[in-house]
Amino acid sequence: MKICIYGAGAIGAYLGGELAATGVDVSLIARGPHLEAMQANGLTLQVGSEAKIVNVTCTDNPAELGPQDYVIITLKAHSVAPIVEQMEPLLGDETAVVTAQNGVLWWYFHKLEGPLEGRQLELADPGGRIWNTLGPERAIGCVVYPSCEIVEPGVVRHLEGNRFMLGEPDGSKSERAKALSAALTDAGMKAPVRKKIRDDIWFKLLGNATFNPVSVLTGATLEEMGKDPAVRGLIHQMMSEATDVATKLGVRFAMDIDKRIDGAVAVGAHKTSMLQDLEAGRQLELDALVAGVTELGRSVGVPTPTIDLVLGLARLRAATG
Repeated sequence: MKICIYGAGAIGAYLGGELAATGVDVSLIARGPHLEAMQANGLTLQVGSEAKIVNVTCTDNPAELGPQDYVIITLKAHSVAPIVEQMEPLLGDETAVVTAQNGVLWWYFHKLEGPLEGRQLELADPGGRIWNTLGPERAIGCVVYPSCEIVEPGVVRHLEGNRFMLGEPDGSKSERAKALSAALTDAGMKAPVRKKIRDDIWFKLLGNATFNPVSVLTGATLEEMGKDPAVRGLIHQMMSEATDVATKLGVRFAMDIDKRIDGAVAVGAHKTSMLQDLEAGRQLELDALVAGVTELGRSVGVPTPTIDLVLGLARLRAATG
């Protein structure tokens, strides 16, 4: 089994390192000092109280690697379209592309039963660039739950979590999904093949589409936002709108909104990834995590006025620093 991790930052390097440690033929696409350190010294993984050095092929040139069985994309969603043609040397006739990313992704309507089947999403994939280059038939969804950080170039610390939930867009338990699940399980992950991966995407998206942009506006942690009555009310309304969109698309939630908010509060004094990106001067994932919800809402005729308002404010906040 040949697996390429495209975008080997903290999560990608952790995943690739653990797979390589079990003997899987893994390669990492990375860049900058992190790539240089891994090429020179190997990848150092810090998991719990243990640290190990994993020697794994690392490059910034996909053309060096040839066709893969799986390409696991761990880039942020907005980073894919500008470089998607660079992935083509990795694609053989049977290569699967695993989208280990947050938010509403380009393949969402592929094999989704109903009148919207096959529709392309402009915000997730401007001009259909990803859809037309990779092909939706290659896609396997993946919802990522681990938290990791790059301590220094070439050194990745695992903080918590080991779930990588997998699912085919058509809900089948395909041989390719089961084989990847087995490889991830052997590497110490929890990687079930889910029948309704969109339900899992939406469960995580409820938090990302609400807490993330509100944190950009307030600078507050999950705990602070969830415990402030006014802000909690705002987030509740945003989640309600997102739930209405998801429900119209056939998604079912196993947890009500208040419990979803309480779960985020229980994480404690944690800054969202979007707030961390703002503070570091990086581009925000507003399209995939927030605007994607409003685009889906328009597709099914469900208004999202509160989300629209917060999105507009967050875009201005991002533009003004």
